[in-house]
Amino acid sequence: MYAERASRLTGAVVWTSTPTGAGPGRVLPDGCMDLLWYDGRLLVAGPDTRAHVTDGAPGTWAGVRFYPGTAPALLGVPAHELRDRRVELTDLWPAAEVRRLTARVNAAPDPASGLEEAALSRAAATEPPDPLLRRIVAALDAGRPVAATADELGVGARQLHRRSLTAFGYGPKTLARVLRLQRALALARAGTPLAETAARAGFADQAHLARDVRELAGVPTGELLGRRG
Repeated sequence: MYAERASRLTGAVVWTSTPTGAGPGRVLPDGCMDLLWYDGRLLVAGPDTRAHVTDGAPGTWAGVRFYPGTAPALLGVPAHELRDRRVELTDLWPAAEVRRLTARVNAAPDPASGLEEAALSRAAATEPPDPLLRRIVAALDAGRPVAATADELGVGARQLHRRSLTAFGYGPKTLARVLRLQRALALARAGTPLAETAARAGFADQAHLARDVRELAGVPTGELLGRRG
């Protein structure tokens, strides 16, 4: 079972997940990074360029999913160093600091609220994220081409790429592709026919959507959406 709610940290989401069936799970690319709790440990999920397949082990997971581009400043590490990785927080921060934080999270009424408090505390002690990053996400999520986005924001293509690597873990074209997939999945899950979904989300056609789903999610569209035929 999966549940989520908006966090008091701007743009973030607090979530919990308890596998209810046998077999691995599938976490799709979404442009975000997460601070995770599992079995009393703290971990970080970096930005994905493809589906992350979980091992399906029983037990509750909790997390704070940060708005795209905001986690690197809080964690103190460029996003590209964590691309397609799950790492222990002790790989990023001093062990003593992680022990103290882990004790605080484990002592909270529930791990999700403990993680949220930790994220809020960290954010209060960190410089706010560059507002340009949110504008990049907004432009690409609206379907603006990368070159047009760079022009509108007054940055060169190379500068946009460098800043994107640090903030999002990959270049703006990959971020745009990931955000486009998420737009399409939201439409399809709301019942929009796939041909219309493809057009509204910014794909050339339904075949283009199908290719991106298979490449980014690792399964065919029908399987991902739980549809037959």
